[in-house]
Amino acid sequence: MSVWLAALVIAVQCNASLAQSNGANTPQEPRAFPGAVGFGSETSAGRGGRIIRVTNLDSRGSGSLRAAIEADGPRIVVFEVGGLIDLDKADLRIRNPFITIAGQTAPTPGITIIRGGMKLQTHDILMQHMRFRMGDAGLPKKYGYESDVSVESGNAWNVVVDHCSMSWGTDENLSVSGPLDQGPNNTAHRVTLSNNIIAEGLWDSAHGKGKHSMGSLIHDNVQDVAIIGNLYAHNNDRNPYMKSNTTGVVVNNLIYNPGNCAICLGGYPPEWVGREMPPPPRITVVGNVLQHGSNTRKGLPLIRHSNTGVTADAYVEDNLAFDAAGQPASLMTDSIRMLKDKPVWPAGLTALPAAQVKENVLTHAGARPRERDIVDQRIVADLRLGKGRIIDSQDDVGGYPSVQATRRTLDIPSTDIDGWLRRLALDLE
Repeated sequence: MSVWLAALVIAVQCNASLAQSNGANTPQEPRAFPGAVGFGSETSAGRGGRIIRVTNLDSRGSGSLRAAIEADGPRIVVFEVGGLIDLDKADLRIRNPFITIAGQTAPTPGITIIRGGMKLQTHDILMQHMRFRMGDAGLPKKYGYESDVSVESGNAWNVVVDHCSMSWGTDENLSVSGPLDQGPNNTAHRVTLSNNIIAEGLWDSAHGKGKHSMGSLIHDNVQDVAIIGNLYAHNNDRNPYMKSNTTGVVVNNLIYNPGNCAICLGGYPPEWVGREMPPPPRITVVGNVLQHGSNTRKGLPLIRHSNTGVTADAYVEDNLAFDAAGQPASLMTDSIRMLKDKPVWPAGLTALPAAQVKENVLTHAGARPRERDIVDQRIVADLRLGKGRIIDSQDDVGGYPSVQATRRTLDIPSTDIDGWLRRLALDLE
């Protein structure tokens, strides 16, 4: 059996396992896409809404992605163009709910967004097969330019970000957040981040506080977040970081070359001076793999507390950690309080054994994994060779990509739009 065929068999087995139900969300119920699992994955997103075609690569105006995002009502956004969308530091903002952004509909090379990110500030969103290469946009260090892809605000729930690629964030790369101290009802909740590549957060760059390089921040009071099957590579910290009073699962992720922290749990006391800090996070951590790299602090465990004196509660099962030489490394610090049972778990989710995770993630994660762009190709190839590092700028690794724009007219079926979108996605996955 070839390596490719073996990986395909594993993926099919994984998808079949993930589709099994153990609770209220049965396979017969509509999902964000067939086989989707995770908190919020029961969203209808744009299902049943009008089709909006993106017909150009402009940052704004008629036919642009921004215009489709800003439209009202349920909608499915499809692409008749492929190439780069340069936001020129003007982030996209999704404020109107019930939207599907189907990057798999774009012709090769797909859609890559540069010099800006996206704020998902409403509910019932599905986004697949999009690339975000934020970068420093040529701005100086400590300029105060802090760009990422973020699910944020209390209006954001039932959100799925699946098979996307995010890199070169000057804040985080991909996060879930909301107000610090207004409680779970006023911050994002029921969110799934699955099968993404979240890599190369910029270190000494344009962030106002200086050195940064972060993967995913799951902010205080965010509830029911599923982080499943992602590749975190070359982010100094937050791979992910689950803060106070968060609940969620971190399952089947591959974490490579973190600097200071891989999976980080617990609050940040300086933010709560004079106020009562919320309770510790309660997280389920199953089937993840940590691989040290050139920037990883010696002895770094897979799971550690966020700050001295901070505790966190976690159910931990079947995780692996390796140092840069491939020898077993520490799994967690003593300050993590072990739970006997999973505090939360999405219905229908069955984890892959940790021993299968590395190959599965390297084969299937990110946008359009069967035709990855040069950035994702390099990140995956370097991981296999034990190479790569935390960077200060996109210019350290060749700069913003340059690709030829492409175009095709979509023949969209009148029925079974879900099936059509899924077939296009599977052709890429």
